Amino acid sequence: MYPALGIVGLGAPELIVMFLVAMALLLLPGIFYLLTLQLALQRCAPDARTLTPGLVWLLLVPVFALVWHFIVVKEVSKSLHNEFARRNTPNIEPEPGKGIGLAMCILLATTLIPLLGIFSGLAGIVCWIIYWVKISGYSWMLQQPMGPNLGTGPSQGVPASHR
Repeated sequence: MYPALGIVGLGAPELIVMFLVAMALLLLPGIFYLLTLQLALQRCAPDARTLTPGLVWLLLVPVFALVWHFIVVKEVSKSLHNEFARRNTPNIEPEPGKGIGLAMCILLATTLIPLLGIFSGLAGIVCWIIYWVKISGYSWMLQQPMGPNLGTGPSQGVPASHR
């Protein structure tokens, strides 16, 4: 029993299980995020990649991930740019996802600052979601067959059935 924590009636085993479940729930979105980054890199031709897809998993290393995330964002952006250039895909930003990705990294890194960290952390999570969706969209575009209509028009190559 831990009345000081407001938890009455729970022993150490129950608290350990609760902690492990909470950690799994927090880790699950991160794993899906890393899978998205890895898949986006895998969909780039090997000569277009500036980062090996498996290296995104280094983001699971605590503390190291603060710096590595900046590098991953930069290299994913370069790889996507190279692949879209290789495919002659128009209407793609020059550095795909880099702006929002760097904003995410900066905001998440500033969570270490007391008091400010709460606000920058919330903004960082919003930017993380936006970045994740953006990279997922680029990855989806890369899975489409190359052709003259890819990347043209307002729907940027999205088949009529998905508009």
